[in-house]
Amino acid sequence: MNFARKPILLTGFAGCAYAFLYFPIAVLIVYSFNRDGVGGFPPRHLTFDWYRVLFADSAMWSAVENSAIVALAAVVISILIGFPAAYALDRYAFPGKAAFQRLILLPLIVPGVITGISLLMLVVSGGFHLSLTTVILGHATALTAVATTEIFAGFAKLDRSFEEASADLGANGLQTLWRIVLPLMRTSLLGTALLVFTLSMDEIAVTFFLIGRENTLPLEIWSRLRRGATPAMNAISTIIFVFSVVAIFISQRLITGGEAGPAPTPEITPTPIITGATQ
Repeated sequence: MNFARKPILLTGFAGCAYAFLYFPIAVLIVYSFNRDGVGGFPPRHLTFDWYRVLFADSAMWSAVENSAIVALAAVVISILIGFPAAYALDRYAFPGKAAFQRLILLPLIVPGVITGISLLMLVVSGGFHLSLTTVILGHATALTAVATTEIFAGFAKLDRSFEEASADLGANGLQTLWRIVLPLMRTSLLGTALLVFTLSMDEIAVTFFLIGRENTLPLEIWSRLRRGATPAMNAISTIIFVFSVVAIFISQRLITGGEAGPAPTPEITPTPIITGATQ
């Protein structure tokens, strides 16, 4: 029996699953270059006109700017909170650690609508006005769990011997954290930042309840799609898709493969042994 033969049925099923997931996106990308708009299949006249229309749309790029500001702020806040939380979970034992480790994952499980409504009630009861600041706080609240989880995974891959060597050489805990731990966690932190940034750029449920007069990119697209799909929407959706795929690919490469592996064993050239003297 040939055990190396590929399971044809399973391969076909996987191909159908991928087609079901990504064929609509492929159609969207193709239509973003269609001169005739969203009608007429297959597209016959390819053009970049819709991208030129998109780049001349000031309202759309204002929404992109707002989304970028919110995402960058959410990255900073979530990492500033997530790094100490992950460090404490990985290095210390404290009462309620198991419960805290489970509760930190709660924002990942709770639907975004529930998170948005609860944050809206908190903001309104506190007397704050809805603005990009409230959106930033909402995104940071929802994405801190992502940051903590990814950074905790990075800590699990660290070689503790470097920290032990630092302590043996007289460094205190803060010096070891700054000079040893942070450089070793650099790629994991960068990957986490890219992942949080991408998720924040795509967030719509929490944003919907906390936004003020400004618009973020997902809400701008949503408001326009209510009036009907346009080829410019296909163009901006294509750009978002490409950016998201690239950012998530880079972040996962950094998170899962960025840490240094074991050092290669040096090659040792054997020293010739002289067994006798020349007479």
